[in-house]
Amino acid sequence: GDTRVVLEKPIGKDLESSREINDMVARFFDEGQIYRIDHYLGKETVLNLIALRFANSIFTTNWDHNTIDHVQITVAEQVGIEGRWGYFDQSGQLRDMVQNHLMQILTLIAMEPPVTLDAESLRNEKLKVLKALRPITEDNVDEKVVRGQYGPGFVKGRPVPGYLEEEGANPESTTETFVAIRVDIDNWRWADVPFYLRTGKAMATKRSEVVISFKRLPHNIFASSYKSLPPNKLIIKLQPDEGVEIEMLNKVPGLGQGVRLQRTMLDLSFSDAFKGQRIADAYERLILEIMNGNQALFVHRDEVELSWKWIDSIHEAWEKSEERPKPYPAGSWGPVASVALLARDGREWEE
Repeated sequence: GDTRVVLEKPIGKDLESSREINDMVARFFDEGQIYRIDHYLGKETVLNLIALRFANSIFTTNWDHNTIDHVQITVAEQVGIEGRWGYFDQSGQLRDMVQNHLMQILTLIAMEPPVTLDAESLRNEKLKVLKALRPITEDNVDEKVVRGQYGPGFVKGRPVPGYLEEEGANPESTTETFVAIRVDIDNWRWADVPFYLRTGKAMATKRSEVVISFKRLPHNIFASSYKSLPPNKLIIKLQPDEGVEIEMLNKVPGLGQGVRLQRTMLDLSFSDAFKGQRIADAYERLILEIMNGNQALFVHRDEVELSWKWIDSIHEAWEKSEERPKPYPAGSWGPVASVALLARDGREWEE
């Protein structure tokens, strides 16, 4: 029939419970009637990732290990738990944000070109990325993952209690409110290109963005003035100031000796470029797609389960570890250990 069922995240809290939910729903509905919502897939800027990558030859031909050094995906939230302690303590940031939102952004950045833009083609390419994720286990969790928990601090100039001091908190809780992960994708396109994910509550600012950091030049002809040149970056701002920036070097005008270079931004702001056009809310778009029977912006059962399988492996490693989450003050960029995660590889977070 024409009946459709919509499922909001989280679909379970691990692979086993997500399978139970999916099996139960599948007893009454076909996969073609089931719409698993991830509202990030309704955001204009997230959808623009597909256009940016596959409609522009400047990016299409420069989107692999030959030209890209690494990728950063940040989803920082300024809010703390704010009365949801009971719910959040059962899930934590890895389940609450990485398993769905960050994984969806990762697959759109990393996938191969789909044959068409229909649901099946998009899902097939996203599944290939999820299958290629290198597992994180107890053997490598300490070098690949940093988990944090916010302590008391200040957000927007207002004092914020620490996670363990929130109303109804269990002071022994080891639930993470911040996580940073080095993700390796074991396929041809992304060989030796790490993806760094980070997301947290009670952070310095509210920001979701993707930073594509390109490789440095093989030779520097400006060496008399600059020992090393910073790499070009493509910064895709998902929220709040939606847009795309390219960080590049230009000569500073002047008559002095030598060439002075300055970092400059090519800046495309969505609100400026599409002035006067109303940008639809993510849920508005997704509900319209459900009514039109288009599953392209929804998550297939296989995606949910592969994502949980990868996340579960990290949780199992944490359970075997004696270590507590690293503290960070509310209103900061997370624990110092997350800086070290990139510094070990000779890189740093975009902030």
